[in-house]
Amino acid sequence: MADDKPLVLDIDGTFLKTDMLFECFWGALGKDPLSACRCAVANLTDRARLKRELAGIADLNVALLPVHPELKDYADQQRNAGREVLLVSASDQKLVSELAQHHGYSEHSRGSDGIANLKGEAKAEYLSQTYGEQGFDYAGDHAADRAVWAQADKALVVGDIEPTARPGQEVIRFAGGWSGRALLKAIRPHQWVKNVLLFLPILASHEFTLTNLLLLLLGIMAFSAAASSIYIVNDLLDLEADRQHVKKRFRPFAAGTVPIPVGMLAFVFLSCAALGIAALLGTGFLFTILIYMGLSLAYSLQLKRMRWVDIAALASLYTLRVVAGAAATGVEASLYMMVFIFPVFITLGCVKRMTELALATSDARLPGRGYGRADMGDLVNVSGLGMVFSLLIFFLYTRSDQAQMLYPTQWLLWLAMVPMSAWLLRMIRLGYHGKQDHDPIVFALKDKRGIGFLLITVSLIFYAAGLWQQWFGL
Repeated sequence: MADDKPLVLDIDGTFLKTDMLFECFWGALGKDPLSACRCAVANLTDRARLKRELAGIADLNVALLPVHPELKDYADQQRNAGREVLLVSASDQKLVSELAQHHGYSEHSRGSDGIANLKGEAKAEYLSQTYGEQGFDYAGDHAADRAVWAQADKALVVGDIEPTARPGQEVIRFAGGWSGRALLKAIRPHQWVKNVLLFLPILASHEFTLTNLLLLLLGIMAFSAAASSIYIVNDLLDLEADRQHVKKRFRPFAAGTVPIPVGMLAFVFLSCAALGIAALLGTGFLFTILIYMGLSLAYSLQLKRMRWVDIAALASLYTLRVVAGAAATGVEASLYMMVFIFPVFITLGCVKRMTELALATSDARLPGRGYGRADMGDLVNVSGLGMVFSLLIFFLYTRSDQAQMLYPTQWLLWLAMVPMSAWLLRMIRLGYHGKQDHDPIVFALKDKRGIGFLLITVSLIFYAAGLWQQWFGL
């Protein structure tokens, strides 16, 4: 027989593994950054109005929000047994109603109305007046829910919080919380391998000193922290798009395994760490990392949605790592190097988009991006042009006075263009067929055959410079 007392579920952190206020803030920031910031500043002390206005800007798709599976199963079993199940939350009424309708719960579900914030004592008073003291069971996860548990018959608790239950009150517990391992996944340490690009200036100039290596290690630490801080922002802005992606839906913030506020604190900590280390490496490096972080934020907020502009932005972000390597060590990055590597990164940017399109499940434009499968041919053409142009610049460099001074055996530089071309062609082909990681640099550093091409290229360049003979007598 079904319990005749309604089952009342809190939403944020309880029924959902996320918080709809923060979901609305980041959703609004992605759609209209200026309006979102104005709204947040103007209504910072008025939570009910803040939630109402952010919900209007963000226009969340509540069907994509991650639910607490164990609690949802329990609630569905109670509903199917004939019991009324309703959502009562401090989130805005519009979102609460949409969420309740989507999951098939009671039309009496209630949220904040833009004037009163339905949380803590206010929620307890509303429920006790509506259903009577101990006339309902309540599921919550926060200290503010203790006032509601005190009025409820049964206390359903998500996480480790103590509900301060009455003597004899039945308490039903559900697992909750988050782990440091999930947060580590969110900052993507595997992406730090891209910062090996900081070594390019000393490789090109043959300035292999212990001091330069130590300075580059500090630079890599700064760029790793900076990049991870931006990955967090990017993921928070892309929550809805990631939840529609075959792989990205498992990212910690999209899946709800790490709370959004934790991500925001991690962003602040990593940004401060990056800028602190950068300041130790001098004004040039600090300026470079500020440009990198600014461009990364612009990319996350808007540029990634703009066809071709996004690829140019990606290429610029890769190139800035090379500039940072020069700034950290004081080694000059030649104009030829900059002109050579930028079209290489244009090619890799196109490869990134081709990979995403090849793995897409429909012909529609990629969520949050400006490309559909109809653009695949153009991406192949632009990636090919980038490859040809970079090889042309490399050839012209071999004829320069600087190259003739650094590389006495010039014909080996020309020979190095063969494995270099093979590597670029391989990256384009694998991207076209969707056989890559979503980041081509990360894939390149794991691809054994591609690494072979790169090692052959570097070996020939070192032979041309006479470094193998100098180091090993070869």
